[in-house]
Amino acid sequence: MLTSAFRAFGDLFSPEFRSVLFKALGLTVALFIAVLVIAELLIASFTQFSWPWADRLVEVGAGLALLVVFFFLIFPVTAAFAGLFLDQIAEKVEERHYPWDPRGTPLPAGRAILMAIQFFIVVLLVNLAVLPTVFFGFGVFVLIAANAYLIGREYFEMVAMRHMPVEEAKILRKENSQTVFVAALLPAVMSLVPIVNLTVPLFSTAYFTHLFKSVQASSA
Repeated sequence: MLTSAFRAFGDLFSPEFRSVLFKALGLTVALFIAVLVIAELLIASFTQFSWPWADRLVEVGAGLALLVVFFFLIFPVTAAFAGLFLDQIAEKVEERHYPWDPRGTPLPAGRAILMAIQFFIVVLLVNLAVLPTVFFGFGVFVLIAANAYLIGREYFEMVAMRHMPVEEAKILRKENSQTVFVAALLPAVMSLVPIVNLTVPLFSTAYFTHLFKSVQASSA
């Protein structure tokens, strides 16, 4: 696991991966800026008090509330955008580290987009459901555990599907569920760190590509 993690970190910031990383990050940041600006304009147009200071107070408070919401939404949104580039990352990892192995087959575009949307919805709902527990002290651990399960399942199966049928990929993940879950704790923790969480989907793709190769070699 540690070897896979170090390799994935090295991959993420290597010249071959940089263009994909910047594209995914750029789309995500642009979306959040656009939403923030539109939300602020809407709030400003609908809050008309007799006192200018009250209007300003509401605008500032709403802006801070939006930033808090964005903190919890940034990972699922980044994951949705990154889904458009996951095959490129997995392919580059395989070319760089496993040139002697059979190449994976990219997922059909429609299926890749559908999986990205499904993952976005599931992660969003789970994070919103777990959010209230954060105020009881143990919520952070619940959030990490929930995201670790979701990240491990999604990314390991996605990488495995490049090399085997869908059902076989799911079976392989279940057979190695403990290893996959423990491995996914790292990106799950990263997803809670501002700025760093922007890189989690692409890091996870590289990470689980290495992990899949390791699992595949040990089960051969």
